[in-house]
Amino acid sequence: MQGIDWAAAEAELDAVGVARLGPLLSAGECQTLVALCDEEARFRSRVVMARHGFGRGEYQYLAYPLPDRVQALREALYPRLAPIANRWNERMGLPVRYPAAHADFLARCHAAGQARPTPLLLRYGPGDYNCLHQDLYGEHVFPLQVVVLLSAPGEDFTGGEFVLTEQRPRMQSRAEVVPLGLGEAAVFAVAQRPVQGSRGDYRVTMRHGVSRLRSGARHTLGIIFHDAA
Repeated sequence: MQGIDWAAAEAELDAVGVARLGPLLSAGECQTLVALCDEEARFRSRVVMARHGFGRGEYQYLAYPLPDRVQALREALYPRLAPIANRWNERMGLPVRYPAAHADFLARCHAAGQARPTPLLLRYGPGDYNCLHQDLYGEHVFPLQVVVLLSAPGEDFTGGEFVLTEQRPRMQSRAEVVPLGLGEAAVFAVAQRPVQGSRGDYRVTMRHGVSRLRSGARHTLGIIFHDAA
């Protein structure tokens, strides 16, 4: 967290809807989280993607209490992202504003019946992929989320690139591939972001996914800041 250039990250988010944050977890912390994947009691739900047409692979939503490092990242990242989220909503003409502290935002979610934790661990093997999607779980949605790669590309796996698409009105979709290393993170738009046009700001639709894994095993941590209904 200390080494993140937040001004550069904000500028990149405004420009393309995603920004690399650099390393957030050490190799040892990544290994610890990967090992959790086989501890069923640490999760509230497991989803096999092929059963639902989401792709191939699996993901598991962590249960409360979250692992200490995940909880710490969620609490530390949110205050940095809330001002960006508020500025984006203002530009898009949306009335929702986000409080400075994550606990206050979660209280809003929980009061609306969104009380299930959403941070998750994802696991892919050869041939697995994640279809383009948006992580929306109820009325209250924080417009930014974070992904952390828990495996080493080129060593633990090949393929499996993190991909975002942007759909602007009356235009074809634009794709963005985001290269990450072991323990490195990216922050990106959940569903929409503002873009400056000739007549002012307008909204574009964002989706994200993972391309087909060619070999090995790929694990990631997803940090979503709103809870689920």
